[in-house]
Amino acid sequence: MSTTTSTTASARLSPAVLAAIGFTILAWASAFIVIRGVAPEIGGGALALGRLVVGTLALGVLLIVQRSWIRPTGREWALLLVYGVAWFGAYNVTLNIAEHTLDAGTTAMIVGIGPILIALGAGIMLGEGVPKWLVIGTAVAFAGVVLIGLSTSVFGGGRVDLAGVLWALASAVTYAIGVLAQKPIVRRIPSVQVTFLGCAIGMVACVPFAGQLVAETSQASALGWIGMIYLGVVPTALAFTTWGYALARVPAGQLGISTYVVPPLALLAGWLVLGEVPALLAVLGGVLCLTGVGLSRRRSAPAKVASGPADGVAVTAADVDAEA
Repeated sequence: MSTTTSTTASARLSPAVLAAIGFTILAWASAFIVIRGVAPEIGGGALALGRLVVGTLALGVLLIVQRSWIRPTGREWALLLVYGVAWFGAYNVTLNIAEHTLDAGTTAMIVGIGPILIALGAGIMLGEGVPKWLVIGTAVAFAGVVLIGLSTSVFGGGRVDLAGVLWALASAVTYAIGVLAQKPIVRRIPSVQVTFLGCAIGMVACVPFAGQLVAETSQASALGWIGMIYLGVVPTALAFTTWGYALARVPAGQLGISTYVVPPLALLAGWLVLGEVPALLAVLGGVLCLTGVGLSRRRSAPAKVASGPADGVAVTAADVDAEA
């Protein structure tokens, strides 16, 4: 037992693992910026389909290089269907639509409440219970969302951006559903295979946007094409792969907290690259969202100490990973 612990700690601190974590976080933060930049040229559904086509092709290459395939069971196929449709399909479409009316940083802060929704879902559906700090964190995070909504719809100079807030919330919900479905699968099937299948399923779910994709990409600029390809290769195929590499070597609870760096990075990059500065009330709301996520995690460490290294399929706030 002690040997395993020391090995994990050593791997976690290795340059390769640190590089994998850093690349994943930067790639996911950059996705919010690129989506915002491409939005004027390619619509939400079309961009999702284009990104998933590129991502599926790239992941297919990685799968061939890996030369490993485990046949999913019937239950795993059902979970893969939910995972692919929710996280890769619905999440990408709703996120893209949200960024048509919200700046990248604000969108990232709203989507950042996804880990709380995952913990709530695990407590209700998997029988983990709903601890006090999870309730408090949820209340604080949603208070932040309300502030963001007020800053855009009430104090936004007449722009009706509340719809964007709702689309971003939908992104957080579909992301949470995807993670809850994914966790039991990756215990047996390699992460590259799971990601490939999820991406392919999401691509099929977005086929109804094929006409829009053809029409809009035919008129898109070179930068629009580059942005769509970048989203498929870097934040989707490569970042999911590096995340899986790190997740196999670092405890999920310690690794999951690194995803909370994404919203501040997206906010900073949106300011530097796109010149977008969210309203002060939106920034305060985003801080509340992140604070709520932090508060909700206060129950994670005691729960792990009490339960030990169990082999069940329960998903806790410590088992969360996130993607843009």
